[in-house]
Amino acid sequence: MLKLVIGDHNYSSWSLRPWLVLKQSGLPFEEVSIRLRESRTKAEILKHSPSGKVPCLIDGQTVVWDSLAICEYIAEKVPALWPTDSKSRAEARSISAEMHSGFVALRHSLPMDVTASKPHTTRTADVEADIARIVDIWESCRSRFVDAGPFLFGRFTIADAMFAPVVWRFITYEVDLPAASRKWVDAMLALPAMQEWRAGAQAETAGG
Repeated sequence: MLKLVIGDHNYSSWSLRPWLVLKQSGLPFEEVSIRLRESRTKAEILKHSPSGKVPCLIDGQTVVWDSLAICEYIAEKVPALWPTDSKSRAEARSISAEMHSGFVALRHSLPMDVTASKPHTTRTADVEADIARIVDIWESCRSRFVDAGPFLFGRFTIADAMFAPVVWRFITYEVDLPAASRKWVDAMLALPAMQEWRAGAQAETAGG
């Protein structure tokens, strides 16, 4: 069985992405959760991941230790996790890679904190630019694929998972969104897997 090593549900945005893809794929997997920000965290992660970071996917003798690489590996088993036509698939991969490598200001100023409520009304120009770009991506996708389903490319794809942590960020920091983006956020929040992730974050917070 596949084994996915993840960090805290409340904070680990990188862990959420492949975890959500696995949940949506229907593939069975074992979840190994390691608490972050503790004295033994690094040592515990190194038992599984050569990078010393989470997430990490283990499939027999195969180890994959980057969130987007894990998603691609899963998509080799479940191709429907990318759009079927080449043009949409290329766009989905492009925005996934952009999320993977970009939006540094947003990450630093609005870190994922699923259970918190922290209205954030004073933002730097760089953060505002990141928010505007993300909203532009969401609005563009939804304007073209609205009739195909509620997700960015109609049905759920890896692109949705790559932006899933932003859903929690925008809720936590009360970022206003236009209608189409708000509907996509609502569709993401309605996923049983996203509700399960939030429950995990709440349990961590309650347990200290």
